[in-house]
Amino acid sequence: MFTSKLKAKRTLFIADHCFTPEQKIINSAILCEDTKITAIGNASAFSPDPEVNIFDLRGTYAVPGFIDTHIHGAGGFDSSTVDEGYEDFKLMCKTLGSHGVTYFLPTIVSRPTKKLLASISAFVTMLDKDYEGANADGIRLEGPYINKIKRGSQNGDFIRPIDLGELREIISEGRGKIKIMTFAPELENSIKLIEELKSNNIIPSMGHTMADENDVLKAIEAGAVHCTHLYNGMPVLHHRSVGIAGVALTDDRVTVEIILDGYHIHPRMIDIVCRTKPKDKIIGVSDAIQGAGLNDGSYHLGMTQIKVKNGRPVTNDGTIAGTTLTLEEGWSHLISYSQLDIKDAAACLTINPARLLNLKDQGELLPGKDANIAFFNIKTNKALLTVRKGKIVYIDKSCNFNLKKQNINK
Repeated sequence: MFTSKLKAKRTLFIADHCFTPEQKIINSAILCEDTKITAIGNASAFSPDPEVNIFDLRGTYAVPGFIDTHIHGAGGFDSSTVDEGYEDFKLMCKTLGSHGVTYFLPTIVSRPTKKLLASISAFVTMLDKDYEGANADGIRLEGPYINKIKRGSQNGDFIRPIDLGELREIISEGRGKIKIMTFAPELENSIKLIEELKSNNIIPSMGHTMADENDVLKAIEAGAVHCTHLYNGMPVLHHRSVGIAGVALTDDRVTVEIILDGYHIHPRMIDIVCRTKPKDKIIGVSDAIQGAGLNDGSYHLGMTQIKVKNGRPVTNDGTIAGTTLTLEEGWSHLISYSQLDIKDAAACLTINPARLLNLKDQGELLPGKDANIAFFNIKTNKALLTVRKGKIVYIDKSCNFNLKKQNINK
């Protein structure tokens, strides 16, 4: 592994600038020791130290490692069928790490009860291990208590009414690893579902729904203040009929996800979100499937067969089925599509999802936080180097970043 050459416990990374993301630091230097950031500031404030490994990364900028809260797969791995053991979770972690992601929630779609429980159980065992690349310590469920009319690419045979007994069995099987669950708030017993989820520290997320304004407001009052991929899997935003999209856009209690591939949501609709919502209530997600990071071809999402052509996944009947997006691409899109200040754009992929998930040590470049850092080419926004908990987990082959024992103030 690349980091095996490093002998000192402290490493200093120098970049043209960084976004913490609350502020921009020019000629930035980030000092890390073991898994934590110990200091950050202008490089001129740091003195040379022979006991510090120095990476001179001029030509790059740094942001906190990206956090993807809604992703079904990547690198050939599908989260929903993890129990079948055909695919390697390590490939997903490594693929995401190569695109600036340091944390993610593998997301499982609706499945038969036994299969769903088996997938959850498999992840519970796996997530305590440390993988090279991005890592996860929890999972997300998208279903099975959603509306069949807005199921998207999910198999309608596995979508069902809310069953509180089954829900408790799902939660028990998750052993604290389930972080978010998407549900349709118009379903009977949805308020009881919200209460059950909240009492187990699981975020209830409204989505794949036909809910009207009243349904949504009741769910929000009960504590469902997150919205799964706004605009997608719900009625269109309409000027005479206010449903979940209209409420989520205008109710400041609600945090919204937006898919940043450019075809799930028209770029101008992304800009509307960014002009309407408080800046700390916007979270960019990939909603990627196992084909993310790979070429066009045949893939699957759970038991649904998917064809990827020109980078766009669709089912056999032509329904859009997730994306092959990475947050590296989504980051570039968000900067291009919206009028957000670049610091606020960075927050949508870093501190905002960290706060949603209560990841107190992630999402910021500050002393005491985890040393999760992504470095991007200042001209192309391409990920060049990724650090997770102080270890370099990805370095682009085109780069030649050498250790330098030199005057860091040059």
